[in-house]
Amino acid sequence: MSSLKFGTSGLRGLAVELEGQAARRYVAAFLRHAGALGLLGGGKVFIGRDFRPSSPAIARDCAAAIGLFGLEAVDCGTVPTPALALHAMAAGCCAIMITGSHIPADRNGLKFYVPGGEISKADEAGILAALRDEAVPDGAAAMSDEFALVVERYVARYAGLLPEGALRGLRVGVFEHSSVARDVLGRVMRQAGAEVVSLGRTDGFVAVDTEAFGDAVFGPLKGWIESENLDAIVSSDGDGDRPLLMDRRGAFVRGDVLGLLAAKVLGARTVVTPVTSNSALERTGFFETVLRTRVGSPYVIEAMETAAGGVVGFEANGGTFVGNGIVVDGRALEPLPTRDAVLPLLCALGLAARRGVGLDAIVAELPLQYALADRLQDVPAEKSGAFLRRLGEDRAFAEAFFAPHGIASLSTIDGLQFRTLSGDMVHFRASGNAPELRCYVEGSTPEVARGLLDWGMRAVAEQVR
Repeated sequence: MSSLKFGTSGLRGLAVELEGQAARRYVAAFLRHAGALGLLGGGKVFIGRDFRPSSPAIARDCAAAIGLFGLEAVDCGTVPTPALALHAMAAGCCAIMITGSHIPADRNGLKFYVPGGEISKADEAGILAALRDEAVPDGAAAMSDEFALVVERYVARYAGLLPEGALRGLRVGVFEHSSVARDVLGRVMRQAGAEVVSLGRTDGFVAVDTEAFGDAVFGPLKGWIESENLDAIVSSDGDGDRPLLMDRRGAFVRGDVLGLLAAKVLGARTVVTPVTSNSALERTGFFETVLRTRVGSPYVIEAMETAAGGVVGFEANGGTFVGNGIVVDGRALEPLPTRDAVLPLLCALGLAARRGVGLDAIVAELPLQYALADRLQDVPAEKSGAFLRRLGEDRAFAEAFFAPHGIASLSTIDGLQFRTLSGDMVHFRASGNAPELRCYVEGSTPEVARGLLDWGMRAVAEQVR
């Protein structure tokens, strides 16, 4: 049975299963589906990729399928996913990003874009319906190279977003690892006036999950804050659509907090975010409307499309979407309906600089529940599914499982989100991208949150191991 499937954002699976005919067939299916809807655009299809070892070969497979349809495949190189999407939208063309995002290097994926932006869940169903078993032959022509154009368009998007020299006086570290956003992040921070220090650049691919703060890959960051005298460290995941930010005290700023701050800075009237984002969002009173969705960028984008003007979306990982009606200092910010890591980082640092305080002070003002998250890796989907079904459907089992905390309420928007009798939260859901079972918690104090997460991880491990 193939591991390839559409998850929370794009097609994902083992790289060895995607490379070759599988990638070609899925790209051909995407183009059939887009063509049936009249969405093939201007005759080009832009291809971007991350630094995974398997990505260049899969890019060639994509080009072979594109050539079969008489379209021109354009090589955009190793660029951030939002940069590729922005460039393709400006050209009125489709795009394909080859990336496994934050999941391990032995996996990879495809993210598809029509001229209007990231595809929807209905589009995913259309692609699957258009999938055929027939082989896609070689024969793609040499691709033109638009790497530099993609990068320049993306960097220009942020020129003027903050007042000139807004970050002057700040010393910002860029944790580069193997992110395709590493050079862009440095440029954008310098463009805003910051002094930039490059940190941790790697030649080989490193899987970075920006929600898993306890991972060993983040071990050196706090030491760099001290040794390099930094005001902050910024980074992203492998394909540059999930942000990471550490403040001057060596504390990580959660992604949903970054999204909240970005929405405030951008003057959003409506915010769209999944159920896993911090419950403080409604309590701030910053926004006229808050819409909650299932986890996954297609769900956020779908809700944004029908929302009133002045719309910003974000996910719990901090990836931020710009909808219609966002104006910054009299300049309309072009919609970009896909996750972006650079925007929330720039907004958060700009807000702190304008206020003349550290990020820690900005975050401390928010009415946050203390939130933590972790995941059990290598949990097959069938085990996660069986556990979640039993926990959601067998009341006696759920009450016994939650005996240490009690159950006040249950939400099933995505996975199972329990409110305990003390008003805290524990949320279990299976990852849509990898064989992982995720646990999210919110507690009234840091100690309560840590205790809930430790308990949740132990309790669920006993059920699925």
